[in-house]
Amino acid sequence: MTRKNHTLLTEFILLGLADTLELQIILFSLFLVIYTLTVLGNAGMILLIRIDSQLHTPMYFFLANLSFVDICYSSTITPKMLVDLLSEKKTISFAGCFLQMYFFIALATTECILFGLMAYDRYVAICNPLLYSLVMSRTVCLKMAAGAFVAGLLNSMVNTSYVSILPFCSSNVIHHFFCDSSPLFKLSCSDTHLEESIISTFAGVNLVGTLLVILTSYSYILFSIFRTHSGEGRHRALSTCASHLTAIILFYATAIYSYLRPSSSYSLNQDKVASVFYTVVIPMLNPLIYSLRNKEVKKALWNVITRKRIPSFLWFLAKHLK
Repeated sequence: MTRKNHTLLTEFILLGLADTLELQIILFSLFLVIYTLTVLGNAGMILLIRIDSQLHTPMYFFLANLSFVDICYSSTITPKMLVDLLSEKKTISFAGCFLQMYFFIALATTECILFGLMAYDRYVAICNPLLYSLVMSRTVCLKMAAGAFVAGLLNSMVNTSYVSILPFCSSNVIHHFFCDSSPLFKLSCSDTHLEESIISTFAGVNLVGTLLVILTSYSYILFSIFRTHSGEGRHRALSTCASHLTAIILFYATAIYSYLRPSSSYSLNQDKVASVFYTVVIPMLNPLIYSLRNKEVKKALWNVITRKRIPSFLWFLAKHLK
């Protein structure tokens, strides 16, 4: 009977973030603005890096990849959430739910790895500047970025497979605004301790593993900075890393809170709030953080605004819009 009910299930109902129409309209307007800024900000960052030759370095190569991931990452969650905020029946098909979950986990994993790669890039640039061009060559950077995307896709394949084969025979109402593993486990009518342990292990390896790379890299960076006798050199190195650290703190704090806290303290309502930050807000903040805290990005942006780069910018658009 369990197998039969599981097979016949064709859709889920997402409860979303709000119960009243007034709050739904307010959240729709807010998240529509955030999503628009996310797409425009990250697309603008990619174009800026593409058209300014001074930004053709490994650091900005990884930043362009991060911006691309943020656009896809936000687009996996936000458009459906916006539609549901204005809909009476907030349904998502069985296949659509797990497809959303697959891309969400894949892109989130890729983002974590990219943060780690960017930290390693800063470590090599500051601690081993003479070897930087050799260690972080174009070929190596391409392989690293490709590896991040492949690792994300494979990790998501395993995670999504474990959740999708669970029997859902009691309810199809998801107490969340998108399809994630934790609320889906709550719906299953079978014992999910093994699956939850496996997925928690994968999440822990990804989050803790990349965080260890980041912390190790920045430990060496800080040690190298304080060995520098020049006050100007210290300030320049710290300002270079400040934007990266800001983005990391925002992303990892909410992700670790959602996925690595004890299950006894788990709350669906608290998880919704944390999920809004790392799925909707942080993808918007990343380009703002990197542009406002980075002198090279601000200089390149100023060149475009003051029309110094307008001819090449128009040439780039004309070439790619043919």
